[in-house]
Amino acid sequence: MTRPAKKPDLLRDNELIYGRLLVVDEPHLIQRYNKALVAFGLEPTKLTSFQIDRTGFSPEVAEECGDYGYLDPNEVNRRFIILTPSQIDLPVVHTAFSNTSQLMFEFMSKNQRAIDALTIKDVIYGEIEDSVPKVDDIEDLLSINQVEFKVLSAEDVLGKAAELGKLVDRLKQEPDAWRDNAMLERMVGLAKVCGDIRENALVPDQVIFRHNAYWTSHFGGLYVFVDPEMTTVISDPAAPGFRRSRPWQVSYLSINDADRVFRFLAATGRLDLPRASWIETSGYLEHRAEMVVRALIRDAEPNRNLTDVDKVWLQTWIHGHADLIASDGNFPFLNAAKREIAQFGHLKLEDVPPRQRFLVVRAKPDHPDAWLTNQLISDFVPQDFVSRYVFNKPGFYKDFDGFSDAWRSHVVDVLKTTYLKDKAAFRARLYGLTD
Repeated sequence: MTRPAKKPDLLRDNELIYGRLLVVDEPHLIQRYNKALVAFGLEPTKLTSFQIDRTGFSPEVAEECGDYGYLDPNEVNRRFIILTPSQIDLPVVHTAFSNTSQLMFEFMSKNQRAIDALTIKDVIYGEIEDSVPKVDDIEDLLSINQVEFKVLSAEDVLGKAAELGKLVDRLKQEPDAWRDNAMLERMVGLAKVCGDIRENALVPDQVIFRHNAYWTSHFGGLYVFVDPEMTTVISDPAAPGFRRSRPWQVSYLSINDADRVFRFLAATGRLDLPRASWIETSGYLEHRAEMVVRALIRDAEPNRNLTDVDKVWLQTWIHGHADLIASDGNFPFLNAAKREIAQFGHLKLEDVPPRQRFLVVRAKPDHPDAWLTNQLISDFVPQDFVSRYVFNKPGFYKDFDGFSDAWRSHVVDVLKTTYLKDKAAFRARLYGLTD
């Protein structure tokens, strides 16, 4: 994985990148982390303090070694380092697969007792292993149906616990085993490391998990949605393997074909279509309209200082740039949509240009793919940098790198005064999400 451009300090200073991470500064934890790095064939860190995410990835360690892919060398079979059970509450800030965070959460939840016991004395590390060592085309991605957590520990507590378990079984089953002094001494030695394995579950119970819908950074960004009868791939048609195999099982949609992508999401029940029941209480159209206008201001006056912009100033700007507003078309469309929904309770989308349809929909909140669907929607509404930040951080950071300094400051200010003030309430109001 190539090293990305170092993100501006503005994002770090405002916790808009690498936020809510866990500080590791205790010598024994740093020593354990280094044992895992060495086991991966990497150089130990010389840092005396760094932060980690749920997977154990550290932006500071990545910068030190000059490789943001040090835990993800081929962008597949992701490595992980667990120092403490509390990592389960952290975000995942650097990954090639959007479902890495969920897989780690499931693994840590299902094996909580073992992780609690192991991390008292040891570091847990390993790989989220799947069926391919490297991704060369789409078919490699589609062959990944499940993943297995290959779990190790630096002091081999796992191996010693397994050995102790076998010796306990032998002691129970063989009448004269208790006469074997060497075996008993070995058991005592193992118990000093493992503790009472009858009370402490040291071996993870569940290590195999389903690999369902996801976004991946491979081939410029690719979505995979899984339905009972069909798997759908949405990507750039230039991606290797696009439309090449299994047409009876796999549907391929171009990310550039807004009409087909929209129809797929609607037909599979992944969209909340524009209806008064949620539109009028959420402020969704008003939010979209404001984002559209702000994007027009950015394009027209990229270096304008927008620190003190308020709704009155925005309305004045709209009146003063009526021709630009009209030629873009999105702001008038959103106002017309709001009037139609208020009058009829819904909006007819048949005659709406495909890309504009994405302005007035959101993911169905109770669908398992809601977050992924909102991420895909944000690809068709890049003007809404707030939605991009909430659901599509890779896309947001890429956009941010291309912004002027003035616009970067403005974007940070808007995010701080809207989303960051109360993330859960903001997601619930605009997107209907409760988690």
